[in-house]
Amino acid sequence: MEKEEFVYLISEKMKLVRTEQGFSQDKMSEILGISKKTLVQIEKRRTEANWTIVVAFCALFNHSQLLISSIGDNPVDFVQLIASKNGGMPKEKTLGGKIWWKEIEYRGEFRLQQNLISNHYRILDQYDYRWHSSFNKEESLSRLNELHAVETIEIDKGIGIYEE
Repeated sequence: MEKEEFVYLISEKMKLVRTEQGFSQDKMSEILGISKKTLVQIEKRRTEANWTIVVAFCALFNHSQLLISSIGDNPVDFVQLIASKNGGMPKEKTLGGKIWWKEIEYRGEFRLQQNLISNHYRILDQYDYRWHSSFNKEESLSRLNELHAVETIEIDKGIGIYEE
């Protein structure tokens, strides 16, 4: 998903999320730091939110079930993925992809998954930590092979990836 598509998607969902959260237009515009007029224009689909509003919205409402189900992932993680475009995201714990993800490939303790909604890829380890995210399958497969190679070398040398 490209940045423009994401902005469009989030702009489209703003009114629904506002309603889900039980906020008035006045309160929502105050939370987002925009005028009520701007919010009304976005909600009526006369204009789209800009990138800054989208990022703030995703950060503030990252636990919205409606937003999560529209994207298939944590909204903040998705913003980071789009912003970085290179998938260089910090390693963090995930839920393991039980709902929105399908398994694509396995290499040792690592697995490549694809999101069922956005179609982006991520690599998780055996403990469900994220090591990589990207929209590019070939790049993700290459990174999966790199991680597996490092894992294999460390096992051969008696070095663990995880400190216990």
